[in-house]
Amino acid sequence: MFYQFYELNHAALGPFRAAADVTKLYFQNPLNPFTHTHLGRSMAAACELFERTTRRYGKPEFGIKTTLVGGTRVPVTERVVWERPFCRMIHFERGLEAGRRHDPKVLLVAPMSGHYATLLRGTVEALLPRHEVYITDWIDARMVPLDQGRFDLDDYIDYVISMMHALHGEAHLIAVCQPSVPVLAAVSIMEQNDDPYAPPSMVLMGGPIDTRISPTAVNKLAADKGIEWFERNVIMQVPFPHPGFMRSVYPGFLQLGGFMSMNLDRHMTAHHDFYRHLIKGDGDSAEKHRDFYDEYLAVMDLTSEFYLQTVETVFIDHALPRGEMMHRDRRVDPSAIRRVALLTVEGELDDITGMGQTQAAHTLCSNIPADSRADYVQQGVGHYGVFNGSRFRSEIAPRITDFILTHDRGRARGMAAKPSAAASKPVEKPATPKRGGRPSISLVK
Repeated sequence: MFYQFYELNHAALGPFRAAADVTKLYFQNPLNPFTHTHLGRSMAAACELFERTTRRYGKPEFGIKTTLVGGTRVPVTERVVWERPFCRMIHFERGLEAGRRHDPKVLLVAPMSGHYATLLRGTVEALLPRHEVYITDWIDARMVPLDQGRFDLDDYIDYVISMMHALHGEAHLIAVCQPSVPVLAAVSIMEQNDDPYAPPSMVLMGGPIDTRISPTAVNKLAADKGIEWFERNVIMQVPFPHPGFMRSVYPGFLQLGGFMSMNLDRHMTAHHDFYRHLIKGDGDSAEKHRDFYDEYLAVMDLTSEFYLQTVETVFIDHALPRGEMMHRDRRVDPSAIRRVALLTVEGELDDITGMGQTQAAHTLCSNIPADSRADYVQQGVGHYGVFNGSRFRSEIAPRITDFILTHDRGRARGMAAKPSAAASKPVEKPATPKRGGRPSISLVK
């Protein structure tokens, strides 16, 4: 009944949000003598703050209209190129001149962990100048009718394999956070099947491959509570009148509550500062707050079977690093990966996925050649900074592009007569980076 209670409260606050909107407009009207007074600005700011903290945020738009390619500004068009009940694959199609040089394709596998794929807008923008970018656009489970069937971790893996087939194995896989486990499993299955559509490379970013290493508060919660606790306390049914009525889900608002509680003081300070910026008329700072929280507060529901299977497999049983993870009735064997290059990326200050958890993939993928694997630790960034922000654009994204270009099959075919310097140049192997050390990229043997 908790989901129904949440919906009832949201509906009950509707008239108050409408009243707050009217009051805000009244105190922002240039004909109102109170508009430019401290009282007027305070009233308008309070009304906007109330409306924003009580509304439901819908799915944001990517809103990427152009990108810069080779010094030329070109248009970008979103096109759905693959679709299933729980996911769409979107291609950010660049308006390039015919006959332009080959740019590697990348399939960006977005997290299915509460937020929409638009959380990776900055990631897409950073990759577009040098790549043909595709992204998994996961569908809110409360919007999927019950007659469309179930969706679990096995289905997730099947979706990734199906998308790689749709792209004819030409796309490099980039998994951000949660998808690192199913992406590694999908590539393992493809290699076990000797699938010709296996990707040229995969990049795992801040992913919980082995949560026994440097466990965070999120990891410890799952281990301490056990799967029965999650079944009893966080699984609910979608209420009427949503299309997914009666579907068993893990509601997005619960996930959001968990995220916010981890840094509650920071969020309260941000909203207090937003109120002050509105009173002072600092429009730029206020707009930055709106942009961030429009994205951060937009959440989606997850199917209960996917959520519970992920929690149990990844965080409680540690099935993948123990060699016990199953896909359908088959064991997932990362040591079968031989042709797919591997790059892992971690953040030094990541409080969601501890340092070393993603790097563990190199131990599991023991048969990838030494010159086809690398690990990078970005100093001074947390979980969000691994895939977004200034450090990502200036430090991480260029390394990902270099790694992909080095291992791109299409580029290799086009330059068969003249091997690239990047591919042939030996890579140094410094010691594994530690906290506080210098940023480094290294081969992992």
